[in-house]
Amino acid sequence: MFLEYGNTSIRFKYRPIVGRSIDLDLSSPDKEYAKKLFPLNQILDFAKVMVWQNGYQAYHNFDANAAQLFLKFSTEVITMVQRYVMPVITLDKGTSKEAVCRVFENVNTGGVSLTVFELVTAVFAMDDFELRKDWELRKETYFNSDILSGVTATDFLTALTLLASYKRGGIVSCKKKDVLNLSLQDYLAYSDSLTEGFVEAEKILQEERIFVSRDLPYTTQLIPLAALCTVLQAGNQIKVTNVKNKIKQWYWCGVFGELYGAANETRYANDIVQVMDWVTGSFEMPKTCQESYFNPLRLLTMQSRLSAAYKGVMALILKNHSRDFISGRDMDFTVYKSENVDIHHIFPKDYCKDKGLPKQKWNSIINKTPISYSTNRAIGGVAPSKYLSKIEASGQVLSVTLDQYLESHWIDHQLCRSDAFGGALI
Repeated sequence: MFLEYGNTSIRFKYRPIVGRSIDLDLSSPDKEYAKKLFPLNQILDFAKVMVWQNGYQAYHNFDANAAQLFLKFSTEVITMVQRYVMPVITLDKGTSKEAVCRVFENVNTGGVSLTVFELVTAVFAMDDFELRKDWELRKETYFNSDILSGVTATDFLTALTLLASYKRGGIVSCKKKDVLNLSLQDYLAYSDSLTEGFVEAEKILQEERIFVSRDLPYTTQLIPLAALCTVLQAGNQIKVTNVKNKIKQWYWCGVFGELYGAANETRYANDIVQVMDWVTGSFEMPKTCQESYFNPLRLLTMQSRLSAAYKGVMALILKNHSRDFISGRDMDFTVYKSENVDIHHIFPKDYCKDKGLPKQKWNSIINKTPISYSTNRAIGGVAPSKYLSKIEASGQVLSVTLDQYLESHWIDHQLCRSDAFGGALI
């Protein structure tokens, strides 16, 4: 479509292809009158509507049918548009950001949810700072890895609010209202160091054999972990073994205590204060460590990746330098990625079903371990004694060596070779 604009009002000529004949020419009022097409850009101006109506009727020599057509259009369209009342909510400049957010959430029920990030973006825009552009650049440069790709803009702002609050001293908080009150000054002061903190947090998770975001027990726990890493980057404290071990102990207590599944802002604040006190010399362990408790019977109810502790067990098996049953390769990051390592059954699913074994046991974490895709295919759906013998018969690994591979997964090789399902899974 080719548009030609007049000098005073928007009028156009329509051409299907540039340079071809004009199919619709509305470049003058007379041509609008002839086609009986009203210029919508004038609909809210009563005076212009009257001028156009008079011109239209004169052009058609005050024909009754033409007049009736305009009257109907005026009644059903023009009058309805002019009388339409646009709902407006006026907020005083003194209205808190939290209240503004609440208004938007209550009103914006039919559209896309307005996030905290979008509200903070609007606030920062008043100081000519493009928060979205800044975040997109960070996302592209730093938050595009296997683990950090799951970090959202709101996660980043929450972690930054937590960090800034801790740095100021006094009461530490990172609730929604605190994020909305985040100042541009704080953002500029801590955003770069926090980004480095997230990168350091990812390195710690990789050391703990958590390689991809889907295997991250809690994405929420990454927020205080990144904030802690940021604070401990000063003087390279995060590189000190004793300090790092305490951070890891706190992390696993949160995972196996399953403490990060609900509203977490208060725990974030407690953790950064208490863990830092603990790291810097206090003998009292943080509450997350004190409150952590794991009942062994919980293992039977851990059936899928929906459980943080389920993912945690897999990570600890990998951290035990578990080896592939056939290749014997340590399932580190390189093998994990290249060999499509995933969680599979030790006593295969088909075998367990054929034997009528209880699903609560054979489908629980007790009967699962990380195995490469190719090895899982070689195992098939037969009894452990059969697939182990098959691996040995093919000349791929000696019996004694294969036993060592099984033990690296915390699998009792004697029970496995005798197909002692009950004994293996007690």
